[in-house]
Amino acid sequence: MAKRPDGHSLIGVRETADLDNLRLIVSGLREGVILLDPTGTILWANDAALAMHGVTTVDTLGQDAAGYRSRFALRYRNGHVLRAEDYPIERAVAGETVVDIVVEVTAAKADGMRWVHQMRSLILADQRGAIEGLVLIVTDITERAEAEHRFRQAFNANPAPALIARLTDLKVVRANQGFLDMTGYAADRIVGRTVYELDLFTRAERRDLAHERLAAGNPVPQMETEIDLPEGETKLVIVAGQPIGLEDEDCMLFTFADLEPRRKAETALRHSEERFQQAFDLAPVAMVVASLKNHALLEVNQAFRTMTGHSETTLVGRSPGELTLWDTAVTRRRMEEQVEATGKLRNEDAKVRTSTGQFLDCLVSAATIDRAGDRCVLWVIQDITERRQSELDLVAAIEAVMSDASWFSRNVVEKLANLRADRAGKPLKETAQLTRREREVLGHLGQGQDDEGIADALGLTRTTVRNHVSRIYGKIGVNKRGAAIIWARERGIGGKGIS
Repeated sequence: MAKRPDGHSLIGVRETADLDNLRLIVSGLREGVILLDPTGTILWANDAALAMHGVTTVDTLGQDAAGYRSRFALRYRNGHVLRAEDYPIERAVAGETVVDIVVEVTAAKADGMRWVHQMRSLILADQRGAIEGLVLIVTDITERAEAEHRFRQAFNANPAPALIARLTDLKVVRANQGFLDMTGYAADRIVGRTVYELDLFTRAERRDLAHERLAAGNPVPQMETEIDLPEGETKLVIVAGQPIGLEDEDCMLFTFADLEPRRKAETALRHSEERFQQAFDLAPVAMVVASLKNHALLEVNQAFRTMTGHSETTLVGRSPGELTLWDTAVTRRRMEEQVEATGKLRNEDAKVRTSTGQFLDCLVSAATIDRAGDRCVLWVIQDITERRQSELDLVAAIEAVMSDASWFSRNVVEKLANLRADRAGKPLKETAQLTRREREVLGHLGQGQDDEGIADALGLTRTTVRNHVSRIYGKIGVNKRGAAIIWARERGIGGKGIS
């Protein structure tokens, strides 16, 4: 019988009476079990252990630890190849207790078949503590490892920013590229730091709730918070936490949504509205902001209040119809319907009623705008009462001058006539398009002469005069002799001294 170095008999597990019973116990286990004697010889393996290595007999596992190493290549999950002394079977033979080591196992002669195994070891000792055998327990976690690999790939490729932290110490174990891009951090400045060191919830709206849920390992609801950036700035985000299992550890998956673009847009909108409000309040032209829905007045500027004599309290919240702001309901409806249909109005003539009942001649323009998310109408109302009166006074003065324009040159009279017509909204044609002879004929027409009188005065035949008169009608846009005489006299043609 073989002797151990201490002189005791070496009784192998193969020779013990309990071996058959042990085999019965472990043969049906889902975990793989490999029995070794203290020298490293492989004595037996259950079906699960054989299947996990893609073999059918114990001999094909290898006769001993060295044979096992020649048949199967082991790597850590990070891809590093195990040294011979680091193989779990070698560590067990060396008397070291192996605890849940995870390795990738590749069969050297089986077209590169690969599994992921989690291994641990047990020592079988007799009543005196002498080692009688060793057990290597193998769990096939290939499917779980592949699922975790797919998760890591999806986690890293997901553009949505995310972190994973262990629940035991709340240290970050993974940060995806989306989080690094959002914050500008390098991965080594994130991984290994705790959630509290990163201040994920320090400025959260419900910080206490977040800490309570983290401590209990429960989901953290969505909440707004600000996280620190590398350059000392902060970023507004929405963060939420969801418990997950990762590589046999309880973890928390934190996902983020970047709210900084929204905050910047809101800030820009606020500044824009502040600038609009300043321009609105300080504008020298009367302006009103009204609801597009019912045209109720929402804001009125100082210029409008000064123009109409109304106070802000009597205007805001009321509609133009209630205020009888326009001279007639027809005017109001016409302008409101045009704005509703086209979104704009430009230089419409209208009369605005003041608080004293006086009417002001105004030019009205309008355009639809957004104010605090609501569709509104910006009305711009220009008081032209004084200008309109000045124009009327000018027309009256021109008419007074033209009543006896014989002492003006033709060009001056012509310009005055055009100016008067322009103020009345009816531009007149000038006489520059008439020939010299046609102007002579028109001059005599303006003096009230008939065709015979014009022919005698100019030494022409009556037919020639009629032809000239016909061409003059076409050029000045009339079709009657009386209209031609009025046209000529408006321009001072036909008066004394004018040919």
